[in-house]
Amino acid sequence: MNILSEPEAACTFCRITAGELPAAIVFEDENSLAFLDRRPLFAGHCLLIPRAHHPTLPDLPPELVAALFANVCLLARAVEEAMGAEGSFIGINNRVSQSVPHLHVHIVPRRRGDGLKGFFWPRRPYADEAQMLMTRDKICASLAALLQE
Repeated sequence: MNILSEPEAACTFCRITAGELPAAIVFEDENSLAFLDRRPLFAGHCLLIPRAHHPTLPDLPPELVAALFANVCLLARAVEEAMGAEGSFIGINNRVSQSVPHLHVHIVPRRRGDGLKGFFWPRRPYADEAQMLMTRDKICASLAALLQE
C-alpha cells in the first residue's frame, strides 16, 4: 500500500489506486488504472485514471499522454466488444462537472437509440454487486483477448 500525501489522501481515486477503497478494476498497468463507474450511464461504463494524482488533462505530464490514450483506445475496443455495443463515448471533464478532482476518462458503451442526448444523461446503477462483477469480468476477458493480438 502506498503512503499518500495530504491532497492525495483526500482524493477518492488516489485511495482506489493505493488499495484503500474497493473498485471493480478492469485494467491496470504501471501508469494507469481502469475500473467500473459505480453510477454508470450504461453497464460497462469505465473510468481510466493515471495512477499519479493529476487533477486535469492539462496537468498530465506530456510523457504520460501517449500511454494514457493508448489505454483509452484499448479500453474502448474492449468495452464495445464485451458489452456488444455499436460504439462508445469517450469523455473528460476538466474541473467543471468533474466529480472527483483527479483526471479520469469516461469510456461508455453506446447503441443507437440508447437515449443519451446532449449532456443530461440518466445514471443507472448496477442492479447488484454480482451484475457489476459480471460486467467487470466481461471487460477483463475482452482486454485479455486484445492484449494477446
